[in-house]
Amino acid sequence: MSRFLLRGRVLTPERDLPLATVLVVDNMIDIVSEGVVEPAAENSSIEAGDIIVPGFIDLQVNGFAGSDAASGRTAMDEISRQLPKTGVTAFLPTLISRPIAEAIDFVDACQGADSAGAAVLGAHIEGPFLNPNYRGAHDPDCLALPELEKVRALLELPPAVVTLAPELPGALGAIRGLTSAGVTVSAGHSGATLAEANAGFDAGIRFGTHLFNAMSPLHHREPGLPGALLADGRVTLGLIADGVHVHPTMLSLAVKTAGSDRIALTTDQTAAAGSPPGSYIIAGRETFSDGTSARLADGTLAGGVGTMDQLVRLMAGLPGVGLRRAVEMATATPARVLGLDRGSIRAGAPADLVVLTADLRVRLTMVGGRVFRG
Repeated sequence: MSRFLLRGRVLTPERDLPLATVLVVDNMIDIVSEGVVEPAAENSSIEAGDIIVPGFIDLQVNGFAGSDAASGRTAMDEISRQLPKTGVTAFLPTLISRPIAEAIDFVDACQGADSAGAAVLGAHIEGPFLNPNYRGAHDPDCLALPELEKVRALLELPPAVVTLAPELPGALGAIRGLTSAGVTVSAGHSGATLAEANAGFDAGIRFGTHLFNAMSPLHHREPGLPGALLADGRVTLGLIADGVHVHPTMLSLAVKTAGSDRIALTTDQTAAAGSPPGSYIIAGRETFSDGTSARLADGTLAGGVGTMDQLVRLMAGLPGVGLRRAVEMATATPARVLGLDRGSIRAGAPADLVVLTADLRVRLTMVGGRVFRG
């Protein structure tokens, strides 16, 4: 039996304890107690920290630290081992538009991933049912309409999340079929009008992939997909809060409009994240990173370079947001998207925790009781 004591400020969406002790026994949280509690056994390890928060959950990870998730299980395993350095304890490997057969293989690889570090929660298939006019960095030759046989093929091994454009012919039927199979359907890479987006929500869409990016613009007479996402309380919004994909003013606006309980911070990380500037691959496409952003040769943004701890720091510093709401957007909110009981610090919960320094740097991450240090 392993025992581990954490001491510091315990911060969750539900409570903020200025000084508390968290006792982890094996892979579970055994006790959360206010104040300093001395170990009951001499073999307890003690870690004094500044801030203890739930483990971060990322719903959109294309790659990390030189590894591209699309290349297979070995890369996913390496991403899993590396992500705890950024406070991430669980994630969805993400595949941008590829042929359906490759998407099925990707889902299979996710199900067999080692999860030596951060837990693999399933696959996020972003495409190929996207609007070509809003494809972003997706290969136009791989885009397709959500025809019945393609959707049925994808459901042979259902992913956790599928991103599609709700305005495409056949999309509403695809949404219903996917959701009935337990897949979370997300709206993204879309030029949907407000009416088309609302029809998608009525059919079962419950998530929005990277709000504001690769979608119709927010306009005061035709709010389009971003306006629909912000206005509908049934839908949770993914937000790449790296300061590159979305201006900080719009980040603050999104939180004020939708609330932290409806926004899930997502990195949209690629192999360039956690890596020096250079050339990297995302699902077969070459990108170029300057250390701040990753782009195709024509300048199109191609996923993110920022890490989840960086996103939390940026959001925590915005007026009207603060650390507690930033933590919720990186923990409890993404957990709810997948229907998971994660994102809290309480007795009986899995020991998925992050210890942050006073300046919100990751001191250590605990995944199921296993300790990872940067």
